Amino acid sequence: MHDAVVAFSKSWGLFYLIALAVGVVIYAYWPSNRKGFDRVKKSILDKDDKPWT
Repeated sequence: MHDAVVAFSKSWGLFYLIALAVGVVIYAYWPSNRKGFDRVKKSILDKDDKPWT
């Protein structure tokens, strides 16, 4: 059983990781997600981002 799992992971593991990375890049650059990413980008620099006085 262990040998079968090792053989499967050696043959398909790389393709799985490449497909996962491509999926993440597609999700990040999908046009309908832009509004959410822009909101998060601006929320980091809201009122709380001030130097201590």
